Amino acid sequence: MKKPVKTFLKIGGVIIVLAAVLVFIMRYSTKAHSPEDTVSYTQGDLKLEVFYNRPYKKDRVIFGKLIPYNEVWRTGANEATTFETNKDIMVDGSLLEAGKYTLWTIPMENSWKVIFNKNMYPWGIDFDEKAYRDPAFDALVLEVSTKDLKRTMEQFTIGFNEKNEFIHLNLAWDETLVSVPIKPEKA
Repeated sequence: MKKPVKTFLKIGGVIIVLAAVLVFIMRYSTKAHSPEDTVSYTQGDLKLEVFYNRPYKKDRVIFGKLIPYNEVWRTGANEATTFETNKDIMVDGSLLEAGKYTLWTIPMENSWKVIFNKNMYPWGIDFDEKAYRDPAFDALVLEVSTKDLKRTMEQFTIGFNEKNEFIHLNLAWDETLVSVPIKPEKA
């Protein structure tokens, strides 16, 4: 091989290695501030699972400031949050078919829109810090009232709990709670 080609290949190899190291460092750094979590719920043969990243409040005003009202939020940090169900379910009275969805929200002062989108996205936001979500792939959009928490929730938290005949998907952060009622679809 000629010397200029060898030099070009060496420089290209160094650039690729440096780029890979930089991506790894950036990914680790963002995950340290908003760690990943997975929550799941099982009832009989029904399995629900949410994968998300958990940012901290850090003395910031969250809703209406850090997370603007009336704008799509990736519902966590870093990657888009995902919601998966192995069975058809009723979400606040509307059918959501079995499958994997990205979970988006539009926080408003007294309610949130909760959006289950059929597409998977590489990251939660683009370079302009706008949500990647494409509304053409929305499988279900519903609006749920917010509730005030009795104490401040320092870290964004998603969880499930049972109350009456419903399974509730709870989204809580700062002083706000959104609870989405879910019911297994009858076979």
